[in-house]
Amino acid sequence: MDLFDRRILAVLKDGKPRGFQQVLSEVNFSRNTLRLHLASLERQGMILKAKTLKNGPGRPSFTYSSPPETKQSVALALTEPHTTIVSLTFQKLKHLCRFEKGGYCKNMRTKCEAQNCLQITKGQ
Repeated sequence: MDLFDRRILAVLKDGKPRGFQQVLSEVNFSRNTLRLHLASLERQGMILKAKTLKNGPGRPSFTYSSPPETKQSVALALTEPHTTIVSLTFQKLKHLCRFEKGGYCKNMRTKCEAQNCLQITKGQ
């Protein structure tokens, strides 16, 4: 996470939706830099992009916000700048587990599922 990402997250950390122009005026980057970093943060699941209703023709406008479920990750990213936050689905994560073999957990001796996994820290 670089300086640009941290500044964007600092602007959006309150969870209120903001338009592109609002974010642009608060972070003071170039339009293309902001666009690239917003897209990257959206892919990582750190921010939400929502289409707003528009009366009449023209391009749609979007708002950006920080979802409540990422509040802890955003706070960590802002306070610990050298921390890397990785977001994986359990389906991708279980293939990295040394106990998983063909959908079966050799450690727990049951089907490999997120709720059964001892490798996942609960409550975080």
